[in-house]
Amino acid sequence: MELPKVALIGCGNWGKNLVRNFANLGALAVVCDSDPVKLEHVQREHRGVRVTGNFQDLLDDAQVRAIVVATPSDTHFDLAKQALLAGKHVYVEKPLARDVKHAEELDELATKNNLVLMVGHLLLYHPAVNHLKDLIASGELGEILFVRSDRMNLNMARRDWNVLWDLAPHDISMMSYLLDCEDTQVSRVGGWDTHGDGLVDVAYLDLSFPVNGKDIPGQVRNSWVDPQKQVRLTVNGSLKTAVLNDAQTENKLALHSLTRDGRTVVEYPSYASTEPLNVECEHFLDCIATGERPRTDANNAYQVVRILSDVEKRLSGRPSARAALGVK
Repeated sequence: MELPKVALIGCGNWGKNLVRNFANLGALAVVCDSDPVKLEHVQREHRGVRVTGNFQDLLDDAQVRAIVVATPSDTHFDLAKQALLAGKHVYVEKPLARDVKHAEELDELATKNNLVLMVGHLLLYHPAVNHLKDLIASGELGEILFVRSDRMNLNMARRDWNVLWDLAPHDISMMSYLLDCEDTQVSRVGGWDTHGDGLVDVAYLDLSFPVNGKDIPGQVRNSWVDPQKQVRLTVNGSLKTAVLNDAQTENKLALHSLTRDGRTVVEYPSYASTEPLNVECEHFLDCIATGERPRTDANNAYQVVRILSDVEKRLSGRPSARAALGVK
């Protein structure tokens, strides 16, 4: 079966990884970016892939069936909408949009025109995350008591309005997916703009996951000012605690438990070693070919946009540039 041809806009730090994966899958036809240096690099690395600085070229290309949007988040809605109106299937990097109404509009437009609309919530395609989901469902960890996700790095680009729009979509989508929760709620949010420039670069969310009549508490901690990169999920269960440390190259997933005599036991479950982004890109192409609704569709993305839109309103009311917030 011939793969659908894909065009991509935005080949920056993350977009270049999408370029690599779609090119390796034999589906990449055109790359668009405003930076000619980046386009020259694409041409050197991927022979046969065309480049352009004009997004309209992607919309007008009859051979292109799908467009991948990997640009700053405040451009996602406009670019995705143009692509859908042009009859193209769309893959949008997280978040789908910055406004709940925009997310709903994109979903309605895709559904009306029978087009695939997929959002790049990468961790839902991570083999370790999916193995952990199976362990939780099987009762291996016992009753889930608490979940926490720490995602921190040193980021001087700071393109988004706050660090949560940049990092928290990963955490919220992953935690909700693991717990099969479609109604995640925020009970408290805190944020600081440590540079005094109005950009919140350190933040946390206290969350509640209603599951089977019980609210499971959780927390997300994000930072753009941490020199030691952290990508760690902790799931505390009544029998075992799972720690997924994605910054490690080996033994990313560990299960911790105590024996009756108080000894600590650590297990390292095995799972597939496939690159999550490769799995995600293949899934998008499969959905185009089969008409299947993506795992990370607009419904999945809506919850993330809803939460972060609400959080943005809370953070925008902070009394001073360096103030800590505790809004209930």
